[in-house]
Amino acid sequence: MFVRNRAGIGAFNRLVERAETEDIWEELAKLGRRYRRQCPKCGRSFWVEKKLIKTSDLDGSFRGFRCPENDCRAIVKWEEES
Repeated sequence: MFVRNRAGIGAFNRLVERAETEDIWEELAKLGRRYRRQCPKCGRSFWVEKKLIKTSDLDGSFRGFRCPENDCRAIVKWEEES
C-alpha cells in the first residue's frame, strides 16, 4: 500500500491504530470494493485515480473513469455500493 500525501498518511495511521480492535482485512476489502473498478470492455481491473477522471466535454460533469489500458477507450462509471 502506498501513501502519497498528508491526508493519506493520516488515514493510514488511523487504520493502523484501529487494527488491534477491528478486522483490518475487512476494512482493506471495503476499500478495494469502493476504489477498484473493472473495465466492461477489456476486463482490466484498476484503482481509481484522479488522472483517470473523465468529464463531459459539454458541461464538465463527471462521467466516470477512463480505462488505463492503452488500446481501450472505455469509460467506467462510478457506482456506489448499495
